Amino acid sequence: MRLKLKVHHHLQVKQKTPQEAGTGKGKDEDDTSVSTPPADGMSKPTERKDSVWSIGEGAPEETEKHDDSQRSTLFVEKPQSGSVSVGGNITFIAKVEAKDLLRKPNVKWFKGKWMDLASKAGKHLQLKESFERHTKIHTFEMHIIQAKENYAGNYRCEVSYKDKFDSCSFDLEVTESSQAAPSIDIRSAFKRSGDGQDDAGELDFSGLLKRREVKQQEEEPEVDVWELLKNANPSEYEKIAFQYGITDLRGMLKRLKRMRREVKKSAAFAKGLDPAYQVDKGGKVRFMVELADPTVELKWYKNGQEIRPSAKYIFEHKGNQRILFINNCTMTDDARYYVTAGDEKCSTELFVRDPPILVTKGLEDTSTYVGERVELSCEVSEDDANVKWFKNGVELTNEPKSRYRIKVEGKKHTLIIEEAAKNDNATYSVMTTGGQSEAKLSVDLRPLKISLALEDQTVRLGQEIHLKCEISENVQGKWYKNGQLVEASDRVKLYHKGRIHRFVIASAAVDDEGEYMFVPDAYNINIPCKVHVVDPPKLHLDGLGEGNTVTVVAGSKLRLEIPITGEPTPKVMWSKGDKWITDSGRIRAETYPDSSCLVIDTAEREDSGPFRITLKNEAGEDTALINIKVVDVPDPPQAPNVTEVGEDWCVMTWEPPANDGGSPILGYFIERKKKQSSRWMRLNFELCKETTFEPKKMIEGVAYEVRVFAVNAIGISKPSMPSKSFVPLAVTSPPTLLAVDGVTDTSVTMKWRPPDHIGAAGLDGYVVEYCFEGNGFSQGISTDLSEELVEPPFNLEAERSSLKKNLIPKTDEWIVANPELTDKTKFTINGLPTGSKILVRVKAVNAAGESEPRYHPQPILVKEVIEPPKIRLPRHLKQTYTRRVGETVNLVIPFQGRPRAKVSWQKNGSPIDKNQINIRNTENDTIIFIRKAERNHSGEYNMKVEVENLEDKATIDIQIVDRPGPPEVVTIEDVWGENVNLSWKPPKDDGNAAITGYTIQKADKKSMEWFTVIEHYHRTSATINELVIGNEYYFRIFSENMCGLSEDATMTKESALIAKDGKVYKYPVYDEFDFSERPLFTQPLVNTFAVAGYNTTLNCSVRGNPKPKITWLKNKVIIMNDPRYRMFSNQGVCTLEIRKPSPYDGGTYTCRAVNALGEAEVDCKLEVKVIYHGVINPGEPFFLAGNNQLHSKDF
Repeated sequence: MRLKLKVHHHLQVKQKTPQEAGTGKGKDEDDTSVSTPPADGMSKPTERKDSVWSIGEGAPEETEKHDDSQRSTLFVEKPQSGSVSVGGNITFIAKVEAKDLLRKPNVKWFKGKWMDLASKAGKHLQLKESFERHTKIHTFEMHIIQAKENYAGNYRCEVSYKDKFDSCSFDLEVTESSQAAPSIDIRSAFKRSGDGQDDAGELDFSGLLKRREVKQQEEEPEVDVWELLKNANPSEYEKIAFQYGITDLRGMLKRLKRMRREVKKSAAFAKGLDPAYQVDKGGKVRFMVELADPTVELKWYKNGQEIRPSAKYIFEHKGNQRILFINNCTMTDDARYYVTAGDEKCSTELFVRDPPILVTKGLEDTSTYVGERVELSCEVSEDDANVKWFKNGVELTNEPKSRYRIKVEGKKHTLIIEEAAKNDNATYSVMTTGGQSEAKLSVDLRPLKISLALEDQTVRLGQEIHLKCEISENVQGKWYKNGQLVEASDRVKLYHKGRIHRFVIASAAVDDEGEYMFVPDAYNINIPCKVHVVDPPKLHLDGLGEGNTVTVVAGSKLRLEIPITGEPTPKVMWSKGDKWITDSGRIRAETYPDSSCLVIDTAEREDSGPFRITLKNEAGEDTALINIKVVDVPDPPQAPNVTEVGEDWCVMTWEPPANDGGSPILGYFIERKKKQSSRWMRLNFELCKETTFEPKKMIEGVAYEVRVFAVNAIGISKPSMPSKSFVPLAVTSPPTLLAVDGVTDTSVTMKWRPPDHIGAAGLDGYVVEYCFEGNGFSQGISTDLSEELVEPPFNLEAERSSLKKNLIPKTDEWIVANPELTDKTKFTINGLPTGSKILVRVKAVNAAGESEPRYHPQPILVKEVIEPPKIRLPRHLKQTYTRRVGETVNLVIPFQGRPRAKVSWQKNGSPIDKNQINIRNTENDTIIFIRKAERNHSGEYNMKVEVENLEDKATIDIQIVDRPGPPEVVTIEDVWGENVNLSWKPPKDDGNAAITGYTIQKADKKSMEWFTVIEHYHRTSATINELVIGNEYYFRIFSENMCGLSEDATMTKESALIAKDGKVYKYPVYDEFDFSERPLFTQPLVNTFAVAGYNTTLNCSVRGNPKPKITWLKNKVIIMNDPRYRMFSNQGVCTLEIRKPSPYDGGTYTCRAVNALGEAEVDCKLEVKVIYHGVINPGEPFFLAGNNQLHSKDF
């Protein structure tokens, strides 16, 4: 049956100490728990362990159950239950092993279930903790000082670490030694079972029997518990329930509550049922009510079901009395009954008591040995009775995981322990509802005999250590080495089979030597032995290179450490040849327990060679040869030779160095410098593998020297001697624009332009060569390949090669026209036969030799040809050519016409005055030049070109313009409000250009400062608006044309007064404010780190009036005319820019500001760092890292 938990006051039945029972002292009642029987009707009650007023009074059987089912994972020693007298002290200790913990575990102490005792620490409660490093054990202590009675109860200690958790419960009993412990009267317990009705359940009194010693239930007068509960204060409920053995207090209180609700006066019943009835099992009970109206129909109910007359239920009527008899009461009759009369009903409760079960045959004291089977038996008065077993007052349960098994055979009850252990020593008791019996169980150890003792062993390193012993008992034990506990691991194997114990280490190590001991558990005896591990000496040369060769750089320190093993520690000896190496000097030997070191402080090439190391001990000897190889940088190569020189390049060769330093040559670095300079420049950042190199990007005409460095894995050699100085030179490019300038019957005049590239060697002159057509020269060359074949897919060099091979005559057929070089770009070839055709080429000559020739694309006919005159007037001259006064006029007009064209000029139909205008004529163009143009140079210029009877003409209009004059008259036409109307006349002189507009300005009569009002105004009258009332204004006007404003302006003679109404305002007079201030830096300089090769700036800000003069200093020296520094000053912000700083640019920089009132300075420190980015090229030595980045801009 299930119970509904709707009561307001709950009481918990608990065990009292004898002192509490004698003094009648109880605990505060506030909220309790009630036993709730299981649904299957079995008599196995459960109780809450605590309540608000009795924290810690847990059920002992629950603690035992927890300890048996869940073994501790963190505790190595748990706090044990204890007893203390009132006013005494007691300490509880818990220990946690920290072997596998990275930090201290978290420990909490509780009383009962929820009260954390950390907040209660004080005078009577102290919590302490400590840690022993040797054993790695955390110890936690709880000290209770001057204990009081209410300190008694159940306590709990919890420990947690990450995901691990462990808990342990224990009890504290507080006693008073001065008072005797009277016997406790235990009321008969009730058991009731039902058929699933509302109030069905099972009453349990097991909690009442815990830690009790009740020898025999004594007869006492019957007491009506219902009357006591009805008349008692709720705070006395628990005391009454404990005194009279009521365990189902919750059900009784629930019924008592109903009875109290039914106290109201009934109209149908003159006398109702009593609140409750009590009867022994098998007895008879009588229910009686008295009706006010005997005619009313009456019905009886049990748990809501109507009761019919039968042999068990007998109904009787006596006047107004109605009586119900229930015969032979059983536990099923324990229920709620009520009777109805019309619409009213009267109810009551019937409690059926079970007679007590007596112990007919008690337990007997027993002695046994560890591991033996133990049976403790007793007999009771009834079959299959409910019997409780206890060990030292703690209830034992018959669970599968428990070590204890309870066997029931009718009236006989047996407690079985399959294998007795030492901790089974205890007082065992059995308890029933009517009595109890107890006996002592004594478990002793069997006498232990050593059948096979451990033997001392001597083993070689790496062999198996096998220790074996045999004892007379099958017990566990522990192994110790040098007094320290040895745990089983992957390396150490511990075996136990029956009485034999074995200790095995598969591979012995030096640390395994020592004294071993086996100690059986629970016996004060040990079995010792000694293990001695020996090992022949051995050299471990695995870390050395091939052939045990060690390479060291000359000048560096060598510390060669050779690991050695051997037991006992071997003696080490070093030698080179016949010479022994001692432990002092430049070359020395150092010996340690597990290694030996050969030390060479400063390695030299002579130190190369084999070194012998020898190990000796009593187990043997080992020796080895170690080759020491001392390597160094190579010797410098010989001075390089420059075999070929070009425009900006040369070819150089050299021989490898005589000595490579003991390491193969990886390559070479090449440097060059100008002959007059001392700064060498690295040319290659990837090692040159060959002994030839082609330096490039040199300056033509400058003398250079080169040198070579050899590189091996150790480093860079010293530089070679510089080569002989050389100067890069190159021939010029071919002349350009070779063309025919003129042809007569006996001569051909050629002209050309200088080469595009001349070079440092300069240009000495030109050579003109010609040959006659027909001497193996093919026709059809129409263009100059070198000038026109510049677009893909043509190949200029291929075309030139083809031209030379197929079209150009043999070298000896060319005739030199000028035996001596000509420095002009025009040459006439004379003495040619009329009507012949010639080919012409021109070469440029300098100190490096002749350039490639420039060929005329077509054969030239030696015959004079008449060409009609044609003036090629430029497009910009076909319109009016305009210039300002004072500017230069230089017009070039090309024309054509042969032979001997004649050019003539006229201005406005009259000849030109050559004193004012210069005219220069050539065969192809004419130039008109005016150095400073004036307005009278404007006009129409006519040009005429004549060739014999033919002519061509052209006309050019030239206009020279100037600024206009000012307007003639400016008058004030009208003044009204804030407006003034002005009018004026255009200027007489428009500057030989149209007037494009006017600019009007105004000025206050007081200040006479002019302000522009209107610009680019086209009319000759204007209205000026938004003038200030009360001010008097003057106005002036500038004329404007394409050259700009007129130099002068015309001002109004009168002023315009903007009148105002009312009182005239008198402006206050203010003193002029003095803005002068000595220099003051508002933002100082800041210490700066710069990266070499990257521009950096230093900034500060200054103020002062008059404006201060800024001067920058480096290390107190003024910076002047240095192109590496740039200085700026804008709006008071001063900036010093340092272009591509180097480390020597670091130092203290100062900014100084000076004006007439004083000066100020600020300074800062600049540090320039060089950043190396690491090795870029594979195989490059480590010390070359960063060279590519540092010198990449030198080219």
